Amino acid sequence: MAGLEAHYSARDIEARILAAVRAAGLNPDQRLSPEELGALDHFHTGGFRASLELLELAQIRAEDRVLDIGAGLAGAGRLLASMFGCRVDCLELSPDYCAGAVLLNRLTGLDDRIEVHEGSALDLPFPDDSFDAVWMQNVGMNIADKRKLYAEVYRVLKPDGRFAFQEMAAGETATSYFPLPWATDPADSFLISAEEMRSILGESGFIAELFEDTSDAHLSMTSANATPAATGQLSLAVFVDNLAQKAGNARRSLQEGQIRLVRGVFRVK
Repeated sequence: MAGLEAHYSARDIEARILAAVRAAGLNPDQRLSPEELGALDHFHTGGFRASLELLELAQIRAEDRVLDIGAGLAGAGRLLASMFGCRVDCLELSPDYCAGAVLLNRLTGLDDRIEVHEGSALDLPFPDDSFDAVWMQNVGMNIADKRKLYAEVYRVLKPDGRFAFQEMAAGETATSYFPLPWATDPADSFLISAEEMRSILGESGFIAELFEDTSDAHLSMTSANATPAATGQLSLAVFVDNLAQKAGNARRSLQEGQIRLVRGVFRVK
């Protein structure tokens, strides 16, 4: 997930989240559910619904230790922890999102199951063979070195561990509409084709259990949680500038085949 365009202090982050929660008619003094926060904290194509679909495919178990790379506000981490009771480590490069994730973990009463780490996907701060599953949604578009990324994922997974992801891939023509949710301009976007993605994953030691193009199925809900929200509704606009424009550009890029949406579940050999 791309970081915030403006840097906020931890106190500012907390104030913005609490104001948005209260404006939506929710009481932050009472335990909130991941479902209630879904429009705020699932910043990827398809939003909360896409996370539910990937969760079903990933076959996460209660005893699993899961790593969410590029976790953003840790929406997926809270969904996993609440549904299965598993332990989740969330890694996020942006200190702003880390601060927001810590607050939201506390508001949902899940801070005892989720740990937030500030760090890079290219240098994961975990020992080898640490996780049963690695989860990643719409992150690789901001990372040029895909081989290093997948090598790090492979390194921290246990034998027979699972890598579940959702990702934007390059389409038949170059991406031309900016800004996008993950990139203000072309210099921030590092898309590769679905074929190249699968090839690099195989070279990194992974075996595909599932790899599919879901562009058509998800087109109707592209950036579903990034559309303009009515007053009093939770929205990513709490954090993301020019949200409607970015969501519109992503949808147009998907419609015209400039980008594709893929998801997969791969296992360690």
